[in-house]
Amino acid sequence: MSRTAASAAGSSSATIVQRTPEAQLAAWIAGFDAGALPERASYVARRVLLAVCGTGVAAAREDGIDALRRWHLGRGGAGQAHTLVFGDALPATAAAQINGTMCRALDFCDAMAPGPHFGSAVFPVALATAELAAMETGGRGPNGAEFLAAVALGCEVGARFNLEESQYDGFDPTGVAAVFAAVATAARLLRLSARQVHHALGLAFNRCGGSFQSNVDGSLGVRLVQGWVAAAGVECAELARAGLTGPVHFLGGVYGYAHLFGRGRLDPTSVVADLGEHWRLERMMFKPYPSCGATQGLTALVLQAARELGVGAAEVERVTVRLNPYCHRLVGQPFGRGANPRVDAQFSAQYCAANALVRGSSQLAHFTPEAVADAAVQAMVGRVQVIGDAALDARGHTAVDVALVARDGRRRELSLDIAPGFPGNPLGEAEHQRRFDDCMAYAPWPLAPAAARALREGIDALGGLDDALALWRPLFGCAPPSR
Repeated sequence: MSRTAASAAGSSSATIVQRTPEAQLAAWIAGFDAGALPERASYVARRVLLAVCGTGVAAAREDGIDALRRWHLGRGGAGQAHTLVFGDALPATAAAQINGTMCRALDFCDAMAPGPHFGSAVFPVALATAELAAMETGGRGPNGAEFLAAVALGCEVGARFNLEESQYDGFDPTGVAAVFAAVATAARLLRLSARQVHHALGLAFNRCGGSFQSNVDGSLGVRLVQGWVAAAGVECAELARAGLTGPVHFLGGVYGYAHLFGRGRLDPTSVVADLGEHWRLERMMFKPYPSCGATQGLTALVLQAARELGVGAAEVERVTVRLNPYCHRLVGQPFGRGANPRVDAQFSAQYCAANALVRGSSQLAHFTPEAVADAAVQAMVGRVQVIGDAALDARGHTAVDVALVARDGRRRELSLDIAPGFPGNPLGEAEHQRRFDDCMAYAPWPLAPAAARALREGIDALGGLDDALALWRPLFGCAPPSR
C-alpha cells in the first residue's frame, strides 16, 4: 500500500472511531463547558458532596480504616494528595483509595438502584486529582465550577453505565459502573484530551469487577471495593495521560462492556443518547437511614406501623417483611453477627426492622458493634420474618410490604413502592441536613459547628469559588496530630 493510500485508510479509520459511542463519550467528557452545567445537575452534585464528605469524616474509626491507612503509610511514596481527617500526604492513588473506603464505610453515602455508589468514588477522586493538578502547576487547585462539573460528569457517566439487576447478576454495581464515573472525574481535573479520556475509559473497562458476596458475607470487601474504584479512577487517568492505551471499543466491541456486563442486552448507543440534554444522575438517591438501600423502605414502614398502632418493641408479636427476590438475596438472609457487625447489620432486613422498633429511629450510632449486640434488639430480631416474593418485581426495585402484629391482636399492613430518598420520593432539605448532622454527631473528630456550617454554605456556593481546594482543606486535619 502506498503512503498516500495508507494515510487515507488511517484517516478513514480515525473518522470511524470518532463516530463510535466510546469516542462520543470521551469527547463530551473532555469538551464539556463547566459553565453550562444545568441547575438540576448542579444541585444533585452538591447534595452528593454534602452526603459524602459527611460520611467520610464520620467513618474515620470504622473497621479496616486504620489498617488500610497504616498499610499505605508503610508503603510510602510521593505526597501528592491528602487523606480525609488524618491529613496524611500520600500518592494520589493511595489517598483516593483510603478516602473512598472511608466515604463508603458507613454505607450512608448516595446510591442508585440497583446498587452502585458513585459519590464515594467521585469525591475522593476529585480531591486527589485536584491536589495533584495544583501540585503539578504550582498554583491553586481548580475553581469551584470546574470541581463541581467534574463531580457531576463523573456521576452522569456512572449513571449511563449502570445496568439492570439481571445484568449485574451478582456483580457489585459499584465495582462495575462506578469505575467509569471515577475516571471521568479524574480526566476532567487532570485536563486530559479527548483521545486520552478515550484510552482512560478503555483502561477502566479492564478494572470492572467486584461481587455482592462481600455484602452477603458482611465483609470489609464492601468498602474496599469502593476504595479500589477510586484508586483505579486516578490510576487509569494518569496512565492514559502518560501514553498508555486501552481498548478503544470498550463499550460496543465484540468483548466490550455491552457484551460482557450488558449480557448482550445493552445497546451501546443508549449510553451516549442525549448526552448533556438528559441527565441520568437525577436518578441518584440519598438514604434517610444508614443502611443498605434495600432496607430503606422497610425501615420507614416499620416505624410508621409502630407509630400508627402506638406500640413499642415489647408490644409487638411479630413483623413480616416482603421484598423482591433481588433485595431478599441481598438483605433477607437470617441475621447473624460475624466479624464485621456493622456490615452484617447494614445488610440485614431483620436487624433494620428490629432496630427501628426497639430504638424508634435509625441512626449511625445504632450500627456500632455494641449497639448491634444489644439484647433487646437481638430479641426483636427473632420476631422478624423476611420473605422473598417475586410478585413485588412488578412494583419496582424498592417495593416492600410490612405486616406488624401487636400482642393484643391488632394488626397494621403497609406497602411502599418507592422507598424514601429514591427518585419519585426525594428527601427534603431538612432531611439532607439531618443526615449531615448525624454524621457530625457520630464522627470521632467532627468539624466544629462553625466549620461545619461554613462547609455546608461553601458547597452550596461551590460554583462561584475561585479555589475549590480551599473549601475542602479543613477536612484534612480533623484528627489530633498524634494520629
